[in-house]
Amino acid sequence: MNRAMSSIKQNHFLYWLMAPAFILTVIFKYIPMYGVIIAFKDFSYSKGIWGSDWVGFKYFEKFLNAPNFEAIFMNTLKLSLYGLAFGFPVPIILALMLNQLRRQGVKKNVQLMLYAPNFISVVVIVGMVFIFLSPTGPINKLILLFTGHPVNFMSDPGYFRTVYIVSGIWQAAGWSSIIYVAALAGVDPELHNAATIDGANLLQRIRSIDLPTIKPVMAIVFILSAGGIMAIGFEKAFLMQTALNLPTSEILPTYVYKVGLKSGDYSYSAAIGLFNSIINVILLILVNFVVKKLNEGEGLY
Repeated sequence: MNRAMSSIKQNHFLYWLMAPAFILTVIFKYIPMYGVIIAFKDFSYSKGIWGSDWVGFKYFEKFLNAPNFEAIFMNTLKLSLYGLAFGFPVPIILALMLNQLRRQGVKKNVQLMLYAPNFISVVVIVGMVFIFLSPTGPINKLILLFTGHPVNFMSDPGYFRTVYIVSGIWQAAGWSSIIYVAALAGVDPELHNAATIDGANLLQRIRSIDLPTIKPVMAIVFILSAGGIMAIGFEKAFLMQTALNLPTSEILPTYVYKVGLKSGDYSYSAAIGLFNSIINVILLILVNFVVKKLNEGEGLY
């Protein structure tokens, strides 16, 4: 206890800097967690959260036995897994490519172009997607030249995942590469010079010097990404939904919104959201365990 107090006194300025983030986390992340209990109650406005009747796992069973459970769950899982599989390597590749640019002026301009999409609103991104992929949009005009008929990208369920993932990679890959660029900045240039003198080509230097340097960062980012594998953003999926692509675009977050806010079945939607969170926690623990085994004990915790 004395050591803890001594540490606080010595580093009191750092603790003051951390205080706002800690307080906001407690207020907006931990305090609202008491509301999760409505997933186990038949929530009623008149009775309130504590006065509502307990129903146990009624709403969890209702969701697991629902006829659309498998479709919604698999849509969420597939969209997450495909997004992780195709989206995770792209920032790493971008960072390795940026690291090879020696002219600082060119490098900064390229970084600016790569980072810029991250600051575009999701609403604007989806609007751009609809414009570019509309039957009369520029993409379909090129397709018309070769096939003679347009493709309904936003109406065909088969294209939803591809459009969602590709647009997401375009928007976030550049910004996500920052952490790898920062890690590569710590590589001693003498290592590359020595490897070049020894006859190593570019790919060999990347494999033997750059990748081992960012390996711990890659492991942590992968664990965090896999831990949130079911936590797909609601906004983009909801905005991209149409009546025709629902078979592949209906995922857990959009379903929770429709059941909870539009239909007013708050207990049922809370049960679905809690189920989703439990799956995320289980995946986080499993992935961290596997990565620690493969990465010589280095993991998130």
